[in-house]
Amino acid sequence: MRTTLCVIAMLACTASGLAQDMRGNVGRSLFADQKATRIGDAVTVLVVETSSASNDASTSAERSSNISFSAAGHAGKESMPDVSVGVGSGNSFKGEGATSSNGSVRARISARVDSVLANGNMMITGNRTIIINGEEQIITISGIVRPSDIQADNSVYSYNISDARIAFEGGGIVARAQGPGWITKLLHWLF
Repeated sequence: MRTTLCVIAMLACTASGLAQDMRGNVGRSLFADQKATRIGDAVTVLVVETSSASNDASTSAERSSNISFSAAGHAGKESMPDVSVGVGSGNSFKGEGATSSNGSVRARISARVDSVLANGNMMITGNRTIIINGEEQIITISGIVRPSDIQADNSVYSYNISDARIAFEGGGIVARAQGPGWITKLLHWLF
């Protein structure tokens, strides 16, 4: 009997040591969507950015002024010479300008939760490097995401990220060929 009680006591101690902490699994329900909520969790960012801007300006100004003086006279039968004075001035200005800019970016990148703020919002950062035939393209993203903006498939649109910084940078033989050579840079620097 004593042996049985010792075995039961040992099993109880072992079971309590291996028991799951349910507080650690609160965000991992079998019936809830698996969304990023903690430091180290991954979230997919759908970069969908479209920008369009245009500005037109037109200015027109005109000024005109005329001063004129005329005199004629007779003294008896003799006529006096006619005097005429005229002054005129004019000024005209017309200016026009227009500017237009359009841009579109689409990408899909995975980011990691770096920290969780006191209000539950998450700081995320992520980058992706793609190299094709020696051409390197680096996509970097960072910002703050609200948990409510994360969709059921654990993705978030880039326009829902506050303080977003999205950078597309590249390098390689094509990028170097598009830039000016060192002689051209030197001449631009001198002149």
